[in-house]
Amino acid sequence: MSTRQPNVVLLTIGTLLSKKRMTLSTAESITAGGIGEAITSVPGASRYYLGGIVAYSNEVKQKLLGVEKKLLLRFGAVSSPVAIAMAKGVQAITGSSCAVSVTGIAGPEGGTRSKPVGLVHVAVVSGKNVKHAKFQFRGNRVYIRRHTVTAALSLLYNVLCEK
Repeated sequence: MSTRQPNVVLLTIGTLLSKKRMTLSTAESITAGGIGEAITSVPGASRYYLGGIVAYSNEVKQKLLGVEKKLLLRFGAVSSPVAIAMAKGVQAITGSSCAVSVTGIAGPEGGTRSKPVGLVHVAVVSGKNVKHAKFQFRGNRVYIRRHTVTAALSLLYNVLCEK
C-alpha cells in the first residue's frame, strides 16, 4: 500500500466523479491493480470507486470480463478492441457509470516485433463515450507499469472534463 499523498490529478478525478455523481470501476492487466490503488489513495474514494478486476490471463479476461475469445485470437490481448471490451466488461459487472482498462507488455520478455515491450492500450468507457489511447513506453518493467497508471488516469481525466 502506498504511503504517498494523492496528487492533484487524483484529487481532481475524485472531485469530478463526485460532482457529476458518477461511479468508476477498473479492469487491469499490466498494472495489476495499480490504478485502483492510486484511485483509493484519495480519502473518500469509496463514494465513487466501486472496484476493479485484475485480469492478467486471457482466461480471466474471458470468464470474468466477458472478452470474446475471437477478439483475443484475432487481435491479441494487447490491443484496442480488447482494452475496450475489458472496460465495457467491468462496467457491466459493477454497474459503474465510467470504467477504465489497461492492457500491455511490461517486459522484460513477451514483446515481439509487432508488439514490443512497453506497448500499452488504455480504454475509458463513459456512457456511449468510448476513448482509446495507445502508448509505447520505454524503460524497465517498473517504469512501464507506473507510466501506464499515469496514462490511464490522464485519459480518464480528459474524458471526465469532456462531459
